[in-house]
Amino acid sequence: MAAAGSAGVPAAVSGKQEFYQLLKNLINPSCMVRRQAEEIYENIPGLCKTTFLLDAVRNRRAGYEDPHPRVRAAACTTLGQMATDFAPNFQKKFHETVIAALLRTMENQGNQRVQSHAASALIIFIEDCPKALLVLYLDSMVRNLHSILVIKLQELIRNGTKLALEQLVTTIASVADTIEEKFVPYYDIFMPSLKHIVELAVQKELKLLKGKTIECISHVGLAVGKEKFMQDASNVMQLLLKTQSDLSNMEDDDPQTSYMVSAWARMCKILGNDFQQYLPLVIEPLIKTASAKPDVALLDTQDVENMSDDDGWQFVNLGDQQSFGIKTSGLEAKATACQMLVYYAKELREGFVEYTEQVVKLMVPLLKFYFHDSVRVAAAESMPFLLECARIHGPEYLAQMWQFICDPLIKAIGTEPDTDVLSEIMNSFAKSIEVMGDGCLTGEHLEELGEILKAKLEGHFKNQELRQVKRQEENYDQQVEMSLQDEDECDVYILTKVSDILHSLFSTYKEKILPWFEQLLPLIVNLICSSRPWPDRQWGLCIFDDIIEHCSPTSFKYVEYFRWPMLLNMRDNNPEVRQAAAYGLGVMAQFGGDDYHSLCSEAVPLLVKVIKCANSKTKKNVIATENCISAVGKILRFKPNCVNVDEVLPHWLSWLPLHEDKEEAIQTLSFLCDLVESKHPVVLGPNNSNLPKIISIIAEGKINETINYEDPCAKRLANVVRQVQTSEELWLECIAQLDDEQQEALQELLNFA
Repeated sequence: MAAAGSAGVPAAVSGKQEFYQLLKNLINPSCMVRRQAEEIYENIPGLCKTTFLLDAVRNRRAGYEDPHPRVRAAACTTLGQMATDFAPNFQKKFHETVIAALLRTMENQGNQRVQSHAASALIIFIEDCPKALLVLYLDSMVRNLHSILVIKLQELIRNGTKLALEQLVTTIASVADTIEEKFVPYYDIFMPSLKHIVELAVQKELKLLKGKTIECISHVGLAVGKEKFMQDASNVMQLLLKTQSDLSNMEDDDPQTSYMVSAWARMCKILGNDFQQYLPLVIEPLIKTASAKPDVALLDTQDVENMSDDDGWQFVNLGDQQSFGIKTSGLEAKATACQMLVYYAKELREGFVEYTEQVVKLMVPLLKFYFHDSVRVAAAESMPFLLECARIHGPEYLAQMWQFICDPLIKAIGTEPDTDVLSEIMNSFAKSIEVMGDGCLTGEHLEELGEILKAKLEGHFKNQELRQVKRQEENYDQQVEMSLQDEDECDVYILTKVSDILHSLFSTYKEKILPWFEQLLPLIVNLICSSRPWPDRQWGLCIFDDIIEHCSPTSFKYVEYFRWPMLLNMRDNNPEVRQAAAYGLGVMAQFGGDDYHSLCSEAVPLLVKVIKCANSKTKKNVIATENCISAVGKILRFKPNCVNVDEVLPHWLSWLPLHEDKEEAIQTLSFLCDLVESKHPVVLGPNNSNLPKIISIIAEGKINETINYEDPCAKRLANVVRQVQTSEELWLECIAQLDDEQQEALQELLNFA
């Protein structure tokens, strides 16, 4: 077996038999057998591996017998893993064979588990399959899925079998989610069956099926749009309301809970203002459930021992023969209700206004509800959305609500013990500042916030020192290192939220906040020291980027703190650090004023060097490189006297288009419009020779969804295309160099802009 594996498994019958045995070994209970199988599997060439997997999935005869169902299930799982690991190239190369094989396996009624694994693999495959490829198989695939759905629904009715059906409805949801409006022709054949499943799934063992089907219905509705979905909206809403009416009676581990939350969010998006008619029916039971107070008790240890585990209580030993207990049943329902209130406030805005005061009075105290993390997360998440709703009532009402929210929210940043919850609270505070705007914080609030952020930054440095000490201890090993890395990731995540809060202050208060910021300045400068870990340098640079962008020209007073770190970090090995440095150099040119003239001049050769690196466009590096290209463009555009424009412009044009960073891409397209509209001779080229390149850049911008029709730049780009069309000879020369997709993209741009 080892010899066959290391030789790549020959494409003979014996090779297939060995491959099927290998699949069995991959799911063997023995760890040693699995490890050996994994080593052999890794050495099999990709194409050979895929061929054998497809044969196993299809149930083709291999020698004297069909592969065992466990082998076929393992083959499906492995195909799904390959679809994840090698996406999207795997989908592009094997779409025809994989989709056909998995569909045939789902149709085969011989084994529910194999069908379920095939459906799961198809879901994974579809997630990263380009829409254009999926559409090629759409009709046959969707009709196959419907045929299987009808059969599985009958099996549910007759035998109560549900395993394959659970995966099937998720597959349908995935298809609808991927192909979106192209699902409209198939809507009418699926929706009746899906609604029927929800109606049938009333037993406890069918709750997961019911939850997944509700989720599927909401995905299908979102895919086809409001106009098509409205014919079933009332009926579907009644099914959801009936399910939600039992929310307060749901068990903590009820699998429907998470599906209900996401389904309601999609229903809000689908129906928009039409959802408001259902809100009075939904909101009161939700507020009641969200307001429920947990049962707590202080008991003797003997009393605790006499209680059954099924009673839904959890206890903490306090010593002295006493324990504190909380009844956990109902906490999950409370968290779910809070999350739903967040979604309604977020999606409905005007329609939620009359409930804003009631909900904010509920949510603010829940920032200290330490019995359940998700409740505190929902409470924090709701704040900026409730403020948006309050703004509709007018500035006085908004100010009163902010006064009620602000102090508890700041205090929660200082006291929250859980890192994940803390990050949400800090994110909520940053968004709330952006909603409220300049002057929203009193002197007392700013003083308290400054102390809290200073403590967070000092704690960040202290924790790094402690981790270094632990690495020197005698019991240090790989397991300890993994734990230390987890701690470091948590600390860095909180650092990003400190950056978010500072960003919100810089963007709203502008240079007026700088005197307050100076208490934190030494700590931020420490972040960008060359000796710091790269995430520190990344986020330290991002904070200075914000100062330059929002507080210039005053920002120049700090230039000696960030000048050399920003230039030197252009050569950093980590693309995240290079991106932060490049962005900062770009905003210097755009917003910095004349003081930054020499720094911009120094930056250009460093930016060009990064762009021209051999691996600059790899997946890992491309975002940083695109920020460098954008920064060069900003220097050319806003500081043209810093550089030889005519010399650099041809290079800049050759680096376009940008694909990954949409914000920077639209900046470059806007500058390109400036240059074309002003008939810049270097950009147009001799005898307009660069126009085909420019037209292809615009087409790629549309294909990559960089161009947003609401952006003024879209109309300018369309006008550039129309101007070229006035010369038939020139236009024919341009489109001759475009493929069909690019030509269609240009036509769509012209139709809408």
